Amino acid sequence: MATASAIPDLDRLRPAGTKRSSKRDLIVNVFLRQEGHLSADDLVALIKREDHRISRATVYRTLQWMVEAGIARKVDFGEGRFRFEHSYRHPRHFHLICKTCNRSYEFLSSDIEALVEEVAAARGFQARQSVVQIYGTCEACRTGREPAEEGATSELLFARDALRIAIATERSGLEFYTRAARITKDPRGKRIFHELAEEEKHHLGTLEGRYRKLLEQDPQLESRPTFLFFKGAANGLFAAGADQLRRDGVDDLEALRIGIRCERGSHRFFKRYGERFEDSEGKQIFLEFAEEERQHLEMLIREYRLLQKRQRKPAPARRRAAARSA
Repeated sequence: MATASAIPDLDRLRPAGTKRSSKRDLIVNVFLRQEGHLSADDLVALIKREDHRISRATVYRTLQWMVEAGIARKVDFGEGRFRFEHSYRHPRHFHLICKTCNRSYEFLSSDIEALVEEVAAARGFQARQSVVQIYGTCEACRTGREPAEEGATSELLFARDALRIAIATERSGLEFYTRAARITKDPRGKRIFHELAEEEKHHLGTLEGRYRKLLEQDPQLESRPTFLFFKGAANGLFAAGADQLRRDGVDDLEALRIGIRCERGSHRFFKRYGERFEDSEGKQIFLEFAEEERQHLEMLIREYRLLQKRQRKPAPARRRAAARSA
């Protein structure tokens, strides 16, 4: 169910030169209150319950207007007719489509996105839209079991999965900075790593609280299928860095270099995908995290440069001895 905050500003979206229409506003609001994928006939039936005077032609014209305004997205499930889904505040995604029962299941994958971009770039092709629809047989039809009850919106699933990735990254970051503080000999560097570990611990608690609050919106949310597939981030973006710190011979500068690589990769990851998604809570989570990682990255780069200067600067005793021998 779409919330009131998800209703777009129709005056802002209305194309120049078009007049406000109470019928259109009603159709848009009814559409945004629904979940799933509606055919034009489905929407006509819903509108007739609200106002039987609104014609089928008006609904059809409004659907086309919503597509052009970015409120609705047209999808083809191979049924011989188009269906429509939310586009406003709704992340771009792909579909699994069962040819037996015609149910569809949404998912989003960074791996598919990256592959599409790679192929398009290799051919010098400027892609405006990517559509991935996988046809087959769902588990319910294949096994005869009743399908799992649906209830969560894709926006709610996206927010859940975005929080899971952020929490995994914070946990791996906490492990990394705790370990780095333990092995670092430079007092200033050790203090910086301790501070970052404390920040990660605090942010982790905040994210976990946010996750618990999100689960209150749907008692079954935690057990619902994954919507957001980011294989590289599943175990946390600092996990590899924490493993590197276990090696022998990692000095203070190397620990900082590893931290810089991790923070830079994390910042790019969350910023890249946060900016790509449409307006949603999941987008907000990604962009908030990107900003946090940017601040950490700048701190580590600054400390790395200062440590380089300290290590290049001769110790006071050596300077005095050099001066006496001159």
